[in-house]
Amino acid sequence: MYFDSTYLILLPAILFALWAQSRVKSTYAKYSKAFAGLTGEEAARMVLEMNGVNDVTIEPIAGELTDHFDPKTNTIRLSKGVYNVTSVAAVGIAAHEAGHAVQYAVGYSPIKLRTAIIPVTNIGSTLSWPLLLIGVLLGNQTLAMAGVLLFCAVVVFQLVTLPVEFNASNRALDTLGASGYLQPEQLDGAGKVLRAAAMTYVAALAQALAQLLRLLMIANRSRRD
Repeated sequence: MYFDSTYLILLPAILFALWAQSRVKSTYAKYSKAFAGLTGEEAARMVLEMNGVNDVTIEPIAGELTDHFDPKTNTIRLSKGVYNVTSVAAVGIAAHEAGHAVQYAVGYSPIKLRTAIIPVTNIGSTLSWPLLLIGVLLGNQTLAMAGVLLFCAVVVFQLVTLPVEFNASNRALDTLGASGYLQPEQLDGAGKVLRAAAMTYVAALAQALAQLLRLLMIANRSRRD
């Protein structure tokens, strides 16, 4: 039975991603039990108002940890465990999504870049493997490397995502701290929730880099064959 040794390249990144997901769940569970004094919706609204953003809609959405900001409709959507919940975790997550809304309002460059490259990223993630495999089967190095280059768009997207996510969290925590609504231990808890969530984006970048290295190895191996 043939075993593709290039899979081993992915193993450390996969283990890191599993750890990051586990940390998010455990941190979220812990601080979902910590009282914050205001709901997620109120926290998001406060972050927006304190940053001079008054044209964003906030609405509930089904699911768990499905919170996001939709720039197309200028809407923050908060999950049922966040929208009307007065926990430290809910406040941190909601404030983070409001941080994204503030980024768009002030024209934060990395988030504009991330939005601009989404179409290219979608093409890269869809066509990279087919091109690589066709190139390998036909012995066409040009096609194989074209697949590798297309996958680079995925890596760039994940790389640009890091400053976007960290900046949104920093904006959220700075505003929450300036508001005076949270006690130091509550603000610290919100920070832990957001830092745990940020690790999932670091893990996504690590996986993308590992996958890129694997594609390069497959493409180069086909040339030697």
